[in-house]
Formats: sequence, structure tokens, C-alpha cells
Amino acid sequence: MMSKIKTGICSYGMSGKLFHAPFIKQNEGFELVAACERSKKEIQERYPSVISYSTIDELMADENIELIITNTPNYTHFDHSKKALLAGKHIVVEKPFCSNVKECDELIALAKEKNRIISVYQNRRWDSDFKTVKKVVDQKLLGEVVEAEIHFDRYDENLSYKLHKETPGPGTGIFYDLGPHLIDQALQLFGMPKALFADITVMRPISKVDDYMELILFYDRLRVRLKSGYLVKEPIPSYVLHGNKGSFIKSRGDVQENALKLNVEPGTDNWGVEPEAEQGLLHTTINGETVRKKVPTEKGDYCEYYELLFQAIRNGAPNPVPGEDGRKVIYIIDKAFQSVHEKKIIDL
Repeated sequence: MMSKIKTGICSYGMSGKLFHAPFIKQNEGFELVAACERSKKEIQERYPSVISYSTIDELMADENIELIITNTPNYTHFDHSKKALLAGKHIVVEKPFCSNVKECDELIALAKEKNRIISVYQNRRWDSDFKTVKKVVDQKLLGEVVEAEIHFDRYDENLSYKLHKETPGPGTGIFYDLGPHLIDQALQLFGMPKALFADITVMRPISKVDDYMELILFYDRLRVRLKSGYLVKEPIPSYVLHGNKGSFIKSRGDVQENALKLNVEPGTDNWGVEPEAEQGLLHTTINGETVRKKVPTEKGDYCEYYELLFQAIRNGAPNPVPGEDGRKVIYIIDKAFQSVHEKKIIDL
């Protein structure tokens, strides 16, 4: 029987509590052994056997740990990931991978040198809504897709209580927060674009960092628009796709995050199953006949990411989200800010 992958988490805040610890514990191939908690000591309330370190350096120095989850503030991703690699650990890095392409390249090169795996936690690939959209596209139910719009909208007039998210600096703002999800999904559906144009700005008077983004990706005969904002009280469909055969419209209906907030354990009955009311609408032509119907939603499951990661570390299977995928996202982010600065379309 293969040994478990002993895992440490750099922060047991919301990300650690909701998006990592439950899935590490659910997978028999992993063992959660430690986390870093600088002030509040909470992890042992739920996981009594887990060590709570007060500093990142203590966590990195634990020789029992084989895998480190870098889920600290965005601007620390590079430094903490580099420390983990130098300590001989595999790493999972929260999005955004890094703050710029140069940092991505250094980590990717270091991981190869140390023969360690870098995986970027693009968990939204395993959302029920996105899995459904990808299935529709992959099955060519719309024919050739010519236009797509993906939204990740929220409504909040107030600033986040997390000061690092609201203080101008590397990796802050909505474009680094929600943009990586949207960009990664676009790349998974359609590959790298040929050019882009971006509008990134501040809509709320109290905000010091960008809270609105719109990115247009240019392909040969396809245009993809990615949008996100904090002043969208009545959300519109999150996925709108049009092809030469038909259209597909889908809400952002994944239920996993809400379930995790209610302390529902992954793997339980109906985990990741959306309400039937959230099914997407397909209006297309199949075998010469017009079809207009609801499409059953795929099951969302972040457990799949950790199972694929286990297979990659233990059996040499493909990395579920290699560092190169994270680099592509940061490359597009870099070029998007260039587009904003120069007020023009940027070739890629």
C-alpha cells in the first residue's frame, strides 16, 4: 500500500478551512499533518492531531511534510512557494500562481531542478456549471463557437475585512482575485487567444484597488468576453455561448462553496449536485432538427483535483494543473494591464 502524502497548509483561514483541509482529509492518499496559524489557533478544534505552527519557517522545516499548500495572500505566493521547493516539498499554489511571469518562470525552473511538482489550485475547473459548459463545447452541440461571455459577478458595496485584499500592491484587486478563474476557464475551453483588450478600473468610490474588469480575447473567428464586478446585485447568466448551430446559457450554480460554509463534508450524498432549476438552456440544431431543452448539470467535485494530484505525485500521472497552466494565466494578466496602460489591443 502506498504511503500517504503528508501535507501542510500555509494558512488555516477561509481558503484552508473550506477549499483544502476537507478535501485532504477526505482523500485516503493524503494525511493533513500541519498548518500555520499566526494568531488564532483553530485547526485542532476540527482536526485534533494536526500540528499548529506559528510561523511559515517552522512549517517548511517539518521534514515529515511532503506537500505544501501555498494559500497565503497573493503577494506571498512566490516567496512561500520558493521556500517550499528549496525545502524539497511538492507544492499546490492558490490562484493567482504568482504576481508576474518572471516569478512563474523561476518557480517552474526550480521545481524541475528539484524534481518536484507544482500544481496551481484552479478548483473552478471542477465546478458543476463549468463542467457542463465544457461538455457542451467538447461535444460540439453548438457547432463552431463564435462568441462566448463568462461572468463571475458579486455584489458588495463594502471593502473586504482582509486588508491585504484592499491595499494597492502586487497581486491585489479583482483582476488577480477572480480574473484567474475566468481566464483559466476560457483557456480550457478555447486555448490561447491571438490578442486581447482589457478594461480594468474602480467602480466603488471607497475602493483603492480595481473592482471591475472586462477582458476581450480575440481568436480567428471567435470572441470571448470575460467580466467581473462587485456591483452586480441581480446576476445575469454566467455562461452565454453562441455557435453556428445554436446557443447555450447557464447560471453559475455550483453548490460546493456554500455547502463547505455549512460544514458539509465532501463526498456526502448529493455532494456537488446543483438544483434542477439551475440547469442550462440549450437551443441548437442536431441532425437537422431544432432542439430547445434544459441540459442536466454535471456533478461538481473538488475531490477530483486532489485525486488527480495524488496520482501525479505517487504514480507519475499528469499534473491536474501544471505550473505552465498558471503561467499562461499570469501572462494574459500581464498583457491585460499593458492593454489598459496603452489603451489598445495587444497581440499575444
